[in-house]
Amino acid sequence: MSVVVVGGGPAGMNAAVQAARAGAEVVLVDGAEQLGGQFHRQQPSEFAARRPGRIQRGWRTFRALRDEILTHPRIRYRPRSQVWALEGDQVHVQSGPADAPERTPLVLRADALVLATGAHDRVLPFPGWDLPGVYSAGAAQAMAKGQRIAVGRRAVVAGTGPFLLPVAESLLDVGAEVRAVLEAGNPLAWLRHARAAQFHKLGELAGYAARFAGRVPYRIRTAVVAAHGDERVREVEVADVDGNWEVIAGSERRIETDALCVGHGFVPRLELALSARCRLVDGFVAVDAAQRTSTPGVFAAGELTGIGGADLAAAEGAVAGSAAAVHVGAATWDDVEPQVRRALREVRSGREFARALAAAHPIGSGWPRWLTPDTTICRCEEVPYRELEAAVRQRGARSVRSLKLLCRVGLGHCQGRICGRTATELAEELIGEPLPDRDTTSRRPIATPIRLADLARAPKECR
Repeated sequence: MSVVVVGGGPAGMNAAVQAARAGAEVVLVDGAEQLGGQFHRQQPSEFAARRPGRIQRGWRTFRALRDEILTHPRIRYRPRSQVWALEGDQVHVQSGPADAPERTPLVLRADALVLATGAHDRVLPFPGWDLPGVYSAGAAQAMAKGQRIAVGRRAVVAGTGPFLLPVAESLLDVGAEVRAVLEAGNPLAWLRHARAAQFHKLGELAGYAARFAGRVPYRIRTAVVAAHGDERVREVEVADVDGNWEVIAGSERRIETDALCVGHGFVPRLELALSARCRLVDGFVAVDAAQRTSTPGVFAAGELTGIGGADLAAAEGAVAGSAAAVHVGAATWDDVEPQVRRALREVRSGREFARALAAAHPIGSGWPRWLTPDTTICRCEEVPYRELEAAVRQRGARSVRSLKLLCRVGLGHCQGRICGRTATELAEELIGEPLPDRDTTSRRPIATPIRLADLARAPKECR
């Protein structure tokens, strides 16, 4: 009756707790040193923070959930552990510090598998985005929340989506000056979805407005279209944009800064879901009302199924954990009905909010016009836009695979995690039709890097 949960954010934590409460034996595998994911990122224990809740939203709820996981007799928590492959009911895991030699190899046998692997930032390329001092918004927040380090003294936060607001707040918390928050979209469109505008979300927006008033300029329909500097970013070029993100001529101006934090939404981490042969719809894992995927015994929750925030992820995790416990025979649907019914109400509300969010913050079709021939698309392999364009127009690339082979985009250390979606969309715009293998950059039999010496070692098998 073993349920393996992959991911220690809001979705994974709730899945593990609900499965254990229903009677299942649970193994919670998480790559971080501490539970919480990005939303509940904690400071290292060595910091001995006296009031960690001061920088955490929902701290009391999170602390209770964390303590239950750490003390529950039916939950085995494995921090600093990465799932690098799935093979039937076998979950291949490496435990230990990231990229350290002789990490401990394990094989877990899962009667049910809950994937809660989350998402990472998407950053659209623009001239100068590869300069030192340009960070993803998530990285800037992680440094501020997890290490109390500001990525710069004077920062600009830019991109689209409500995530820009807590990033700016975290920078203020560690003493940085936020020169501006620049939203390329029009968040007022979200307010038109009155039923989806959850009251506590409106309260959060009001809190940010009060915090930023008189301190942080907030501009909508404004984008960073270039970064300038010698050894690091010194200025950013910003411009007003229309609804398609086309630059409005004559609106360009520059802002001095030593840090630029950029985020254009999120990309789900699909590697394990694709290894498990889960069906995708519109780039996310398709699930039913019980968070079941198309693969029997495999459940998914959180950003894998759609970007909707921590509350939706937690509710989906609760449903997935309960359903997984039923799947392995630890409980019946009658046993878990009360908690599932409550969670499903939150899921329905959260998904309505997520749909409104997606409608209010789409990626505009005009952003490729920001690029120059020398703009880097793939940072790992230093592939400029002109080489990608040549691969399509002159050398006939008509798939993601051929694009990788002809211009090296996506062949570097990150294996396309950062540039894959962007390169695919650029190629599709040049061709005028979708590529047949859009999810190629997420299809990896080996989901995370593993040393050959570790691969050759016989793993310890665990139930």
